[in-house]
Amino acid sequence: MVRCLPRFSLYLFLGSLFFADGGFATSPVEFWLTDPGGNARFENQADRITASQLAAKPIAIELDSKARFQTIDGFGCTLTGGSAQHLLRMSDSARAALLEELFASNGTNIGMSYLRLSIGASDLNDRAWTYDDLIEGQTDPSLSQFSLRQDRADVIPVLKQIMTIQPEIKLMGSPWSAPAWMKTEYDLRGGSLKKEHFGVYADYFVKYIEGMRAEGISIDAVTPQNEPLHPGNNPSMFMSAEDQAEFIGIHLGPAFERARIATKIVCYDHNADRPDYPLTVLQDPIANRYVDGSAFHLYAGSIDALQQVHDAFPSKHLYFTEQWTGAPGNLAGDLAWHINELTIGATRNGCRVVLEWNLANGPDHQPHTDRGGCDRCLGAITIDGDKVTRNPAYYVIAHASKFVVPGSTRIASTTSNDLPNVAFQTPQGKFVVIVLNRGHASQAIVIHEGDDSISATLPPGAVGTIVWKNDENATE
Repeated sequence: MVRCLPRFSLYLFLGSLFFADGGFATSPVEFWLTDPGGNARFENQADRITASQLAAKPIAIELDSKARFQTIDGFGCTLTGGSAQHLLRMSDSARAALLEELFASNGTNIGMSYLRLSIGASDLNDRAWTYDDLIEGQTDPSLSQFSLRQDRADVIPVLKQIMTIQPEIKLMGSPWSAPAWMKTEYDLRGGSLKKEHFGVYADYFVKYIEGMRAEGISIDAVTPQNEPLHPGNNPSMFMSAEDQAEFIGIHLGPAFERARIATKIVCYDHNADRPDYPLTVLQDPIANRYVDGSAFHLYAGSIDALQQVHDAFPSKHLYFTEQWTGAPGNLAGDLAWHINELTIGATRNGCRVVLEWNLANGPDHQPHTDRGGCDRCLGAITIDGDKVTRNPAYYVIAHASKFVVPGSTRIASTTSNDLPNVAFQTPQGKFVVIVLNRGHASQAIVIHEGDDSISATLPPGAVGTIVWKNDENATE
């Protein structure tokens, strides 16, 4: 293998690599392209364009690997109960091939490394339920009726198959509602957690984590409530910032300590328009000691708001945990928005995890709950029997998940409005640059890292991921 020599500029045009003097070379450089206006759909563009097609006046992107930011935990989606049900309806061979594509990173597989799970049902289950549902008027403070039987029917067997492919995958659990008997209204939709049940709800989390552990599944992190300011979903539950701080500081954190649970507690888990919510939780000195960080969605607000939380509490981590794409999907619009706001925007604002919403659903967008369940949420993939359609979120995640492996570090890179980008260095020493062309014409870029220069051209609206090792890290 030829090293990337610092005395030469290396040019990559849609995958072709050559020295500035026109001589071609074998190289570890890869260029993975998704071009909504063309035919490329997350393809490595090796040997497609010749040296004579070099464009003039490239825009420079300068990397500084000495300026290092957050460590990355992973990229992925949410494995809803509905996702698992569709996967289990596939033939064994088709499901095995699809899970290999999604969770292995070799070849053209995309290597998702982080999944979010619903603790109980989400709105993309066929009905609302929890792990301890009772007849109205009954209570179960000892949680003697707690059971993971619903997850054992779908989510758990799919997770176990995923873990044979990606044993180190990280998992975050988020509840859409506490059991109805714990709430101010006996309904899984809306209402709040009764103060007298804060302690037993903390024990409910302990039961969940220990139950999953007994299945061989480790939960890396939990959030106390999905979208705590949106009680209109089904299921859902309102939880104020003050109540969440009390729940974490007085109940959930101590319950984890007593049970010797190392699972991280991540607060908020809602839109970027309310940074005051996680700041309120983190400003509580009792809750603060138990909180690993804050989680965000972007259905409202600006991704830049995350920086406010990071600046106020720089030792706490940031997570981006959910964003949907609406059916029927628009690759050009969805790809550009999600790459710019999430893959680039969320990581440039400190997030160590970026997750799209639902992993999979059917062509009719089922299942979903009534009275508020999302009937337009488009999965990263659509499963129809053994037929698989790859939707915009699939490509959004693929451009990062395959290359920015857990343990990678974001490094500094110059950016611009027309060519937003983000850069990482992996534990293996590779550099990864994800760049979006927001302009209306093809654009040449040149990436400088130390004495090395690598150039590429992006069609308008296209996303490219460029991966290489510098001279110090290149191997024979």
